[in-house]
Amino acid sequence: MFTGLIQGLGTVIEVDRRCAPDARLQLETSYQDLVLGESLAVNGVCLTVADLDGSRFGAVASAETLRLTTLGELERGSRTHLERAIRAGDPIGGHLVTGHVDGVGRLLALGPVGDSVTMTVEVPVELASLVAPKGSIAVDGTSLTVNLAAGRVFEVMLVPYTRRATLLDKRPIGSRVNLEVDLLAKYVARVLGKPGVDGRPT
Repeated sequence: MFTGLIQGLGTVIEVDRRCAPDARLQLETSYQDLVLGESLAVNGVCLTVADLDGSRFGAVASAETLRLTTLGELERGSRTHLERAIRAGDPIGGHLVTGHVDGVGRLLALGPVGDSVTMTVEVPVELASLVAPKGSIAVDGTSLTVNLAAGRVFEVMLVPYTRRATLLDKRPIGSRVNLEVDLLAKYVARVLGKPGVDGRPT
């Protein structure tokens, strides 16, 4: 489980596809104390640390993960968001994020508002009803508050700290981003029998 507060950035060192249909990722990080087997969110996708070499770690992205997220688009030199799993007693400054991506959205626009930036994202049709104004959503693993939701489009504000700590306002327009809707919205939709995500883990 994660909070959606990005703790650091990683750089992809290698993408090994010889284990197709899976892929093995090697990333350079600022972490010096990772542990084998721990969970780490990479652009919002929960991966397991499979090997370590100093500040580098390796993880396997399954075929399902590559199909349902943007991890299959990573290449050598790509930069990523990183967050370690929360521990008992840690503050939850964002919102509860599972690291199981619900769908991939598309960045439509970035607009300056003082020192902040508004970000407009198009969501897959099956997620549209699960995104609500003043609700929470994770974009590439980043916990954000929805300011506006209309049809398949939502808007969030990237405050100066978020701009410094993440890569979101540096993404080119048209970029695909991983989305995880609020956990409560998924359970409510399930109970009510509403269409939406099927709950399969990535």
